[in-house]
Amino acid sequence: MAPMGDNVVVSNVNLEKLLSMKGGQGEASYANNSQAQALHARSMLHLLEEALDSVHLSSPEVPFVVVDLGCSCGSNTIYIVDVIIKHMVKRYESSGYEPPEFSAFFSDLPSNDFNTLFQLLPPLANNGGSSMEECLASNGHRSYFAAGVPGSFYRRLFPARSIDVFHSAFSLHWLSQMPESVLDRRSTAYNKGRVFIHGASDSSANAYKKQFQTDLAKFLRARSIEMKRGGSMFLVCLGRTSVDPTDQGGAGLLFGTHFQDAWDDLVQEGLISAEKRDNFNIPVYAPSLQDFKEVVEADGSFTINKLEVFKGGSPLVVSRPDDASEVGRALANSCRTVSGVLVDAHIGDKLSEELFLRVESRGTSHAKELLEQLQFFHIVASLSFG
Repeated sequence: MAPMGDNVVVSNVNLEKLLSMKGGQGEASYANNSQAQALHARSMLHLLEEALDSVHLSSPEVPFVVVDLGCSCGSNTIYIVDVIIKHMVKRYESSGYEPPEFSAFFSDLPSNDFNTLFQLLPPLANNGGSSMEECLASNGHRSYFAAGVPGSFYRRLFPARSIDVFHSAFSLHWLSQMPESVLDRRSTAYNKGRVFIHGASDSSANAYKKQFQTDLAKFLRARSIEMKRGGSMFLVCLGRTSVDPTDQGGAGLLFGTHFQDAWDDLVQEGLISAEKRDNFNIPVYAPSLQDFKEVVEADGSFTINKLEVFKGGSPLVVSRPDDASEVGRALANSCRTVSGVLVDAHIGDKLSEELFLRVESRGTSHAKELLEQLQFFHIVASLSFG
């Protein structure tokens, strides 16, 4: 592998320690920039509930265990866990059973801002030993025991046969590491001049695709050990409608246009070297339905109940679409929420600030087309086990 100078980000050992959505509660934090994800998640609730209808109801004497993988640090994860538990309570009741106790695990990489997440958790309802029924009836409280689980979901996180429902939204498109060939100047897959694979060479895109499929295979293998028989998994990640992996759809527009141009600005202005730019790549891959399906079928542990591409809408949430500067700011915040931690580590806070100012000004001058063209598609998979 070619030497990478003082580049920290893409050193793959560090990606897992570093990668997280922007923590805290500031303007570019995930907690304040996840409205689009919330809207997209809510538009898919009927699909989630369908997936939950296929979960085997185990004995009410055994806790029912729900996991959100890649939970991040906003309120979306709490909302989704709530939806899952309320739906399962209804299923137990309509089958004539007392609902069991519920346990929810919120899991993400160790660098995730779990403190912000835990502060958003409503208080537990059953203090004083009241029944689960009383917990479920009390509004503004949670009816489940909660815990955070730090670690990569590309490895084992839970004991064997311990989980009823796995949920993961907007996380599986993150690669566990940058493919080494993409960062190696001697390789045909070297992604010269670019910070993402949108519009890159076929060999760069195929290196990303191979990494994505390797990662997804590891993810499925780990879950197939952890999941109880009769359990269900609901997965949502960025997807694309094109068969061509160099056309990354909405992710391509987000990271392959104005964000890319802002990096080029820094190089042209002499603020960073071209090599510094070329050593930064966004470790995201938006798969096609086929890319995803091949891995699930090769693994063979899960029955596919549903696997489709779902139109998710724009990642930009703006209150005044005709205000170009608001659109520019929304674009910069959107890019920063997702990639800011990596950018800061690669070029430092000061240059990171310069970069996102340029993203904002480019977004402002292309506001109309951004609102018209920036659409995300998601792969939605509902899988049953055993």
